[in-house]
Amino acid sequence: MHEPVRSVPRKIWCRSGVGEGLRAVPEETALAITYNGGTYAVMMGTPDNLHDFAIGFSLSEGVVASADEIQSFEAVAFDDGVELRMWLATETAESISARRRQIAGPTGCGLCGIDSISEAVKPAAVVAPGGTFSFDQIMAAMELLSPLQKINIQTRAVHAAAFWTPADGIVALREDVGRHNALDKLAGALARGNVQSEIDTSQGMVLLTSRVSVEMVQKTAAIGAPLMVSVSAPTALAIRMAEAAGITLAAIARADGFEVFTHPHRVVADASGSEHAHIDVA
Repeated sequence: MHEPVRSVPRKIWCRSGVGEGLRAVPEETALAITYNGGTYAVMMGTPDNLHDFAIGFSLSEGVVASADEIQSFEAVAFDDGVELRMWLATETAESISARRRQIAGPTGCGLCGIDSISEAVKPAAVVAPGGTFSFDQIMAAMELLSPLQKINIQTRAVHAAAFWTPADGIVALREDVGRHNALDKLAGALARGNVQSEIDTSQGMVLLTSRVSVEMVQKTAAIGAPLMVSVSAPTALAIRMAEAAGITLAAIARADGFEVFTHPHRVVADASGSEHAHIDVA
């Protein structure tokens, strides 16, 4: 299987002189999503946590409603990529045949192959009311992100998506060169239940290191999280989508605070709950 990080030689130019050495960089490879032997999409991404990615992608695309609908999974590595083979019940496979993309997309492309405007901006699921979150909880959660990003610590070149709950802190974090892929991997990890305990996603928040586009809101809604927080800014369409989906969208999170764009009632001055940093990065 392809390694997610590689060491490559480089020449270093700086004012003090010229040097040489090795640099850790993230791998980028073609990831082909197949159902019952037919290719649905080809994405570029980091070859890590691929089972999570396959399930999360399937859920966020609406191919399946539950991870249980995927009868089997296999990752098959080739010289130029990895094929993520999933087998579904016959009736489910037949229902997606008309949507099959068979197209290669750029890194983390969230919309490649979609052939209609209505499909690109389809309404997101409306999330449950969920709980409230304090300013201190949100700040503490975002501060936990950087030291837990193992690939980014080595490369400084990947995005991360994480899930935080009041009881357990960050329970899962996934990384990828594509921001959509990182969020799909997180969705897959939560859906598979391969974190330390069963998670009620309506009581936690999604944490992002990337800008917030409409697809990121749609994927967060599919997870069922009532709050998403990002270090970067949202687009106008993402704000409208979050408003319609009932999601509290907080962004531009910095060391001294953040900005809330939709459903601000979930962010309060104080809220009960503990902040522990349990993390599943396997």
